[in-house]
Amino acid sequence: MDLGPESGFLSQIEILPSLICADPNRRLEAVRELESLGVDGLHVDILDGHFSPSLPLGIEAVRQLRRETGLPFDAHLMVADHAYFIDALLDCGVQRLCFHAEAEPHIDRWLQTIQAAGVAPGVALKPATPLSVLEYCLERIDFALLMLINPGFAGHKGEAQVPYARRKVAACRRFLDERGAGHVAIEIDGRVGFDNLADLVAAGADRLVAGTRSLFHPKGSLADNLARMRRLAAEGLKRRKDG
Repeated sequence: MDLGPESGFLSQIEILPSLICADPNRRLEAVRELESLGVDGLHVDILDGHFSPSLPLGIEAVRQLRRETGLPFDAHLMVADHAYFIDALLDCGVQRLCFHAEAEPHIDRWLQTIQAAGVAPGVALKPATPLSVLEYCLERIDFALLMLINPGFAGHKGEAQVPYARRKVAACRRFLDERGAGHVAIEIDGRVGFDNLADLVAAGADRLVAGTRSLFHPKGSLADNLARMRRLAAEGLKRRKDG
């Protein structure tokens, strides 16, 4: 089974189910159903309770899931100390790995470490973090992950997507294109839903972390919700290409 960097990620607009949004009592069952539906990969959030105030999924759970599925893993660290977690996730066999610029004084060093392991590296930004942070990362990163809610608060019903979400995605696309970094993908995470998905893709998003506002929406099955997401993503991509 080939699970090298970027292996298995094939779609122009990727839909990445967020594992923390799956019912923890039937997470493996959900993963197997998602695999049968042909999702692009799985988004794996690791939080430490310090950088982000929750602890939804541990390293051992990721390791167990890695043994159960051939889907590629797209890992997102929301932690204060990267040394342990980066090494642990590389050992788990993830295909992509990003960490938050706000929590790391040695961004370039860790990007090199991830790249040297044959894993695609990325940098994640909180909603209000300026895009200029990416300026000297572009030669090393495969993707930029833009948080559209504040990390760790996804379970708070009152935590809405930031009102400037579309504007930031569009600004990031311009930022990358103007610097000859059109190859760097934009991944978005936080309240990506049926009501905003097409607009965010039209603005420049390439990868969609899917949670309870879309793929895991309780009013639809995984199959129906995924089909709806794909239709909306195609609509948004057409709008982007049409200008």
